[in-house]
Amino acid sequence: MYGEIDAFVRYLRVERNASELTLKSYSEDLGSVLEFFNEVKQRVPPVVEIDVAALREYVAYLHECQYARSTIARRLACLRSFFKFCRREGKVNANPAKALRTPRAGRKLPHFLTDDEILRLLNTPPAGEAAGLRDRAILEVLYSAGLRVAELVGMDLTDWDRDASVIRVLGKGRKERIAPVGHHATEALDRWCAVREPDESNADAREAVFLNKFGTRLTTRSVGRMLDKHIKAAGLDTKTSPHTLRHTFATHLLDGGADIRGVQELLGHKDLKTTQIYTHVSTRQLREAYEHAHPHAGKK
Repeated sequence: MYGEIDAFVRYLRVERNASELTLKSYSEDLGSVLEFFNEVKQRVPPVVEIDVAALREYVAYLHECQYARSTIARRLACLRSFFKFCRREGKVNANPAKALRTPRAGRKLPHFLTDDEILRLLNTPPAGEAAGLRDRAILEVLYSAGLRVAELVGMDLTDWDRDASVIRVLGKGRKERIAPVGHHATEALDRWCAVREPDESNADAREAVFLNKFGTRLTTRSVGRMLDKHIKAAGLDTKTSPHTLRHTFATHLLDGGADIRGVQELLGHKDLKTTQIYTHVSTRQLREAYEHAHPHAGKK
């Protein structure tokens, strides 16, 4: 099974252009299956010997270990993809994971910031120093364009068309999309680029928009640490993350009357169902406003 897993990960990297985070996730999920066979069954069988009954034992093992239903659902999806690949390669005659029932998981509403909260956060980084100008540009772009953090740190100078006020974004699966940029984000980028000093000996750094203190490309982890600092300074909920700004972007667009299909395109969602979660957030906000404002809405 080890050889097939290595081949599957190579296939994801080369043919599917999967990101490093996706590759890591698949590797960890398949590593969980190997752990089950090693610890519980005391033997890792060839893929051709793995049947539905063995995989059902694995699912029971995950439940016994009290994994979240969302984690179990993700691992089953990984197994289906893995055995689909094995069948394509002629390693198995059928996909034993196809018959497994995925546990239904209630979907949590995404955390987002109110208008006042996002303004407070955007104004937190000090404007009198280079690091503050960079951080303001990062926050403005995340909120203005709804980028994922990986998309933000991967952004090059050539991806930003200032005249057209758009950014060319390379999203999940290397899928390209165009993200509009508002004038606040444009001004913040202008101020940052005026003081941006890349390490000239590093070709990648010369191209990167956002740099660390050493003049090289910023990492996703660095963006997370930066945001944690400003969240604390702004007095915001500690569960706020870089992805919260993406949630805020989508929620505020829908609250403002944007079409859900347009928001789907802006976010780069493949499936409309992924975008529809934000309509539930907007509906909840409307309901809360109704309960608060309408004379006959409140309970006795």
